[in-house]
Amino acid sequence: MTAADIAALVQGELVGCATVEIRSGQTLEKAGPDQLAFWQRKHETELLPSTNAGCVVVDPETPAESRTMIRVRDPRRAFARALRAIIGTGQVESGIDPSASVDAAATLGAGVAVGPLAVVERGASIGEGCVIGAHAYVGPGAILGSDCRLHCGARVHGTSRLGDRVVLHSGAVVGSDGFGLVFEDDHYENFPQVGGVQIGDDVEIGANSCVDRGALDDTRIGAGTKLDNLVHIGHNCQIGRHVVMAAQVGLSGGVVVEDYAVLAGQVGIGDRARVGARVQLGGQAGLLPDKQLEAGGSYWGTPARPLKEQLVRQALANRLPELVKELKRLRARVEELEAS
Repeated sequence: MTAADIAALVQGELVGCATVEIRSGQTLEKAGPDQLAFWQRKHETELLPSTNAGCVVVDPETPAESRTMIRVRDPRRAFARALRAIIGTGQVESGIDPSASVDAAATLGAGVAVGPLAVVERGASIGEGCVIGAHAYVGPGAILGSDCRLHCGARVHGTSRLGDRVVLHSGAVVGSDGFGLVFEDDHYENFPQVGGVQIGDDVEIGANSCVDRGALDDTRIGAGTKLDNLVHIGHNCQIGRHVVMAAQVGLSGGVVVEDYAVLAGQVGIGDRARVGARVQLGGQAGLLPDKQLEAGGSYWGTPARPLKEQLVRQALANRLPELVKELKRLRARVEELEAS
């Protein structure tokens, strides 16, 4: 793509050479003459004059220099959009690898690709343009919408329903049994897991993440939600639209997370708790069973508290050694006075 093509794509103002060819993207520090970079004014002030990038995406206030630039309101967002267009979508040739196992009763749409040693079970339905990677598995009766991608080793068990453009990275498992147990006398018995999983359009699930099927009703994940690697979604969880969860988040059964919530790494949420819309939960925060976080707030700590309150508590906790010393000194002084 040329710089002019990129400017048109991101609706930015082009400054400099319109015909410079861009073949990939890179950081300001490492970019070369055929690469695109972007400039974050607050963090990389000293790098802009010295970069060798063929074109730099900058903010509207950046003064013109003797280089090719594209001015936009949000350089990082525009750079990401341009880079997606430059590198393409990684199209895979359609067809079924000879080593794959595709049941005769499965339904495959036009342009589906099934990789080596992949398995598609009886009654599965795979929409057009899907890519089923090597060693991936689609269980009996599972349904995939169009243009889904299962990377190598991903698993979609039966009773799972995936919308369009869903991505499962390597090792992700959708539809395995939830952790349902009943205690009888002196031992545990399994509670039958007979629900399913419903996943909306444009959901992305990271490597080695697990989404359990519901016990009775379905587990649901709304459109546009993104799960990082090693995330666990327990049975019957109800996840809204455009939710983001970082690595090692763990949700117990029956948790509700409303639209646009953001959960940082290692957040843990107990049974039947509820996270309101647009809530932000800081790293390693914990929400106890049946508790609720009001919509729009920022929370941190275990148990999770409003961020400002938790920061005050943290500051006080850091002063405890000093306060203990002061308390001992005052106690000794009181004992001295009482003895006199």
